Amino acid sequence: MALQLYAHPFSSYSQKVLVALYENGTPFEWRVLSPDQPDAIRAWLGMWPVKRFPVLVDDGRMVAEASTIIEYLGLHHPGPVRLLPDDPREALEVRAMDRFFDNYISTPQQKVVFDAIRPEGTRDAYGVKEAREMLEAAYGWLDQTMADREWAAGARFSLADCGAAPFLFYADWTHPIDPAFANVIAYRKRLLARPSFARAVNEARPYRPLFPLGAPDRD
Repeated sequence: MALQLYAHPFSSYSQKVLVALYENGTPFEWRVLSPDQPDAIRAWLGMWPVKRFPVLVDDGRMVAEASTIIEYLGLHHPGPVRLLPDDPREALEVRAMDRFFDNYISTPQQKVVFDAIRPEGTRDAYGVKEAREMLEAAYGWLDQTMADREWAAGARFSLADCGAAPFLFYADWTHPIDPAFANVIAYRKRLLARPSFARAVNEARPYRPLFPLGAPDRD
């Protein structure tokens, strides 16, 4: 049975896994989680009632959480691109950078976006301010870190870049990266040029009107 991916093309965490799949040309079946696919939604909720995606199913085995899915693929469906190094010290750096992008780019970015779709009277202006401050601090740290790196953890494209691609993509839409952070901007451009992520971006284009803050006319 082919791998099944329960996900949505416009979701950043779904794109994180898609980049890994596309990097290695790993075959899989889409289970798009959208209102016009109730069977997929029903199956997904039956497996993972916490209502988070993506979810991967491999011959009846359910795997949740994007980073775990990517590591699972490397173990059970390896391809030519090794997204997690064999060397434990190098792997630790990849995982550390993966956590950085999850916690300090994606989490505050999503805070701003999700707040925008909350009903009037329930919004969290202070929390949004903190999230924007976190993004600004994260951009500054990343700019210094990327001064002598091509990819997130060094010279090789890795698990960390799979997440960095969609997270920086949407973060710049949400809280624009200051031109002073030239290394971050250059890195984001390299990610956009990567064929695996470019494919994910193009597949998500029809959904851009759904972006709550208004998708910019670029990228």
